[in-house]
Amino acid sequence: MRFSDPLVPGTLLLREKRFLAHVRLDSGEEVIAHTNNSGRMTGCSNPGSRVWLSPADRPGRKLKWTWELVEVAPGVLAGINTILPNKLVAELVAAGRVPELGAGWMIRPEARFGEERSRVDLLLSRGDERVWLEVKNVTLVRDGAAAFPDAPTKRGRKHLRELSRMVAAGDRAMLFFVVQRSDAVEVGPADDIDPAYGDALRDAMDAGVEVVSWMASVRPEEVVLDRPLPVRAIFRR
Repeated sequence: MRFSDPLVPGTLLLREKRFLAHVRLDSGEEVIAHTNNSGRMTGCSNPGSRVWLSPADRPGRKLKWTWELVEVAPGVLAGINTILPNKLVAELVAAGRVPELGAGWMIRPEARFGEERSRVDLLLSRGDERVWLEVKNVTLVRDGAAAFPDAPTKRGRKHLRELSRMVAAGDRAMLFFVVQRSDAVEVGPADDIDPAYGDALRDAMDAGVEVVSWMASVRPEEVVLDRPLPVRAIFRR
């Protein structure tokens, strides 16, 4: 997916209250950008980091910038906008590039489902088949291992319960990890950060929820899902 407008580079000064980023643009102007990421963003929010912002696409929006990318290591960019992965996965599914799914799906975003007043990121339908697909953005990488979540997430556990119920009802359900950086060799649960999520993920897999992951190529011009990433063998702790 190409950015509709050129991203504007700058330097991160401070991440404030999770949803605000203070940035000095290369022009010298200091601005505040909205951050579509409620996680801790470990390793992705260090003051002094090189960052890229997109201009607001809605006239009248209070904050005129959105934080999109950050350089997490020399030459390695990470995409921190958690809205983008849903679009990336929808594009991948529409193109028939996910081997576990094949082609021919109708895609409905943000469909209501489950018993806990949830919304699934993507509902796929093909004839009588349905796949309830939840997308998770992954930016935490340690020694080549991508891990989710980077902060405890009750919401993430709720989604796994809902996906398991969909499988029990006779549909397919899938958790799709989008690793928005290029320096990972595998992905798995961050048991040291949220052991309850790791247990919920194992329960969901035992219930038949499928887990898939792809790695993104991240550049200031575009973010593209370019190859599958192995999901680490997950065993009961």
